[in-house]
Amino acid sequence: MNRSFYLIGTFATAALTAASGGSVTVAQAPSAAAALTFHKDVEPILQKNCQSCHRPGQIAPMSLLSYQAARPWARAMKTKVVAREMPPWFADPQHGKTYSTDRSLSQAEIDTIATWVDAGAPEGDPRDAPPPVVWPKDGWSIQPDVVVRGPSFKVPARPPSNVIEWTTIIVPTGFTRDTWVTSVEIKPSDLQVTHHICIAFQPHSEDVLYYTPFWNDKTRDDEGVEIKANPATASTGAPRTNGAPRQRSANGVGGAPPPGNAAVGGGFLCYLPGNQAFDYRPFGAGALIPAGYDISVSQHYTPSGRESIDLPQIGFTVSNTPPKKRWVTAQAGGAGNGFAIPPNEPNYLAPPGELEFGADAELVMMMPHMHVRGRDMTYTVVHPDGRQEIALSVPKYDFNWQMQYVLRNPVKVAAGTKLHVEAHYNNSISNKFNPNPNRWVYPGNMTWEEMMSPFFGVLVDTQTDPNTVFRRGAVINGGGE
Repeated sequence: MNRSFYLIGTFATAALTAASGGSVTVAQAPSAAAALTFHKDVEPILQKNCQSCHRPGQIAPMSLLSYQAARPWARAMKTKVVAREMPPWFADPQHGKTYSTDRSLSQAEIDTIATWVDAGAPEGDPRDAPPPVVWPKDGWSIQPDVVVRGPSFKVPARPPSNVIEWTTIIVPTGFTRDTWVTSVEIKPSDLQVTHHICIAFQPHSEDVLYYTPFWNDKTRDDEGVEIKANPATASTGAPRTNGAPRQRSANGVGGAPPPGNAAVGGGFLCYLPGNQAFDYRPFGAGALIPAGYDISVSQHYTPSGRESIDLPQIGFTVSNTPPKKRWVTAQAGGAGNGFAIPPNEPNYLAPPGELEFGADAELVMMMPHMHVRGRDMTYTVVHPDGRQEIALSVPKYDFNWQMQYVLRNPVKVAAGTKLHVEAHYNNSISNKFNPNPNRWVYPGNMTWEEMMSPFFGVLVDTQTDPNTVFRRGAVINGGGE
C-alpha cells in the first residue's frame, strides 16, 4: 500500500471542510486555553515533530511550515494527535529504551494542540514565532556533499496484475579515491509510486552495463502471487545471479548482477516510506567506500493509474578524515525455510531470526520490515552470560511506516552475543490491510506476499574487519520492499 494514498484519505474530511469554507468550532475555552496561539505554542511543536515530513518535497501530502498552510488542517491535526496516530511511532516504551528518532508527542503537547484547535485555532502574534527551521534544499533531509544520479525508471500506469517486478541497475559511484561517507540518502523524485529503492556497493567489473535494467520475470496467479514449486522453502531478496554468466535475452530480461558486500559502504541501505536517510554523524561514525566501486540499485514501484518517470538521486556527506567508528548494517535472519502462514491465522509466529556476533560492537539502529500481514516484531539481545535485553519491541507494526529506531544509548554487545528476533503475522479478517485471509501466505517480493527482514545497524572500531563482525545467521543482502 502506498502511504501517500493512506494519508490523503486520512485528511480528506478536513480538506473538504476547508474547501467549503467550513471552520473549526470555537469552544468555550478557559482563559488559559484562549491564550494558546499557533506561533507561540503550536509552531514549536510542529517544527520539532512534524515538519521533517510535512514540507514541500517530502512524503506528507500537506505542508505545516506556516499558519496559512496548517490552518485548514487544524481539525484533522487534533483528531490524529489525540488518537496518537500522528506523528507515527510504534516502539513499546516499557522496556526502558529511548530513541533519537522518536517524534511522538508528550501528553502536554497533545493537549496543547487539542486546546488550540478547540479555541478556534488562533494565529496569534507572528512576532512570537520561533525562528524558522533551515531545511536542506531540493527535498533533501540531509544536504549532500556528493550527489550520484540514480537510474531513471518508467512506471507504467496499469501493468498486468498491477505487478512491477523488482529491477536491479548498476551505477558508478564516481569516487576516485577511498572515501569515508558519514550519511547516505536515497531521494526519489516521485514519492507516490516509489515503493522502495535499496542500494549496496560492489567492486567495479569491466563488463558492467551501467544504467541497464536486469530483472526476473516470475509466474504469478490471478492475485499476483508468485507460483513456486516449493513456496515454504523459498527465500526473498533482491534478484541475484545464480553463478552462470550474466546474459540478457531479447526482451531485456537477464540474470541480476551480483549483490554488494556488507563490508562496504555500511551495507544494504533502503529508501522506504518513512525511511529516507542513514545518518552516521551523530555517532562520529562513517562507512568506507573504496575507489571505483559501483552501486547496485534495487528498485520497486507501485502503479498509480498514471504513467510516470522516477528520477532518483543518491546523496552522500563525506569526511576527509577517518571517523571514530565504522557503521555496518545486516539482517538477523529472514523469511525462509518453514515460513508459511495458514489461512485465517491471526497470530502466526514466524521461524525466529538469530545472529551471533564475532566481534565487539554497539547495536545502534533497528528497522523491522514485514508486509501487510505483519503484526509485531521484537529484537532481543542475548548476552554471553545468558542475560537477555529487549532492544526494541514494536507491538503494533504498521507497514505504511518503515521506520528506523535509533537508540539514544547504543547497546554494547561482546563477541558471542546473539541477536534474536521474533515476529508475528495476522492473516485473518481482523487485519484491515489483508487482501485475502483465505489463502496460505509465503515469502515473496510483493506486498501481498510476506517478508521477515529484521534490519539493524552496529558500530565497530574502524580497525575491526567488518567481515568478522557476524559469525553466522546474518543475511547481508536481504530484500526490502
